[in-house]
Amino acid sequence: MINILTFNLALSTFVFWIAARIYVVPNLQRWSFQAVLTPILLLHSLRHLGLMFLAPGAIYPGLPLQFAYPAAYGDLVAALLAMAALLTGMPRWLVWIFNIWGTADLLTAITLATLHGAPNFMGPAYWIPAFWVPALLVTHYLTFVVLRRPAFSAVTSEAR
Repeated sequence: MINILTFNLALSTFVFWIAARIYVVPNLQRWSFQAVLTPILLLHSLRHLGLMFLAPGAIYPGLPLQFAYPAAYGDLVAALLAMAALLTGMPRWLVWIFNIWGTADLLTAITLATLHGAPNFMGPAYWIPAFWVPALLVTHYLTFVVLRRPAFSAVTSEAR
């Protein structure tokens, strides 16, 4: 039998990727570093919502703590790094740290959820890996694309 959460995660990631291919990728050369990264960093600043994995009522009793604590606090750190990057003018070094941390956190959470059977206990917090994580994965990928292009820092924001 297919794991429904894995199916939701994969299909939602595909949908977000299609949206990025239609709306973002064709404009990457025209948009400035800040124009691309501001909405991405704002989105990731909401990752404090991962703390729901520690909130009774948002999860079912029995959610494995081996998943819950790393997922919740890893997301919180990613949110703080995204906010710090926004508030300090998006220095490339800080955006790199945010993006590496945030990507590693998501991959770790997916792995730990799978290893410890967390999907069975996610309850209402199920929407996080089914909808939220795919959007975060795609925007992390786009951030790596932007960071790897040195010309991005030279593009002006007039083409917003």
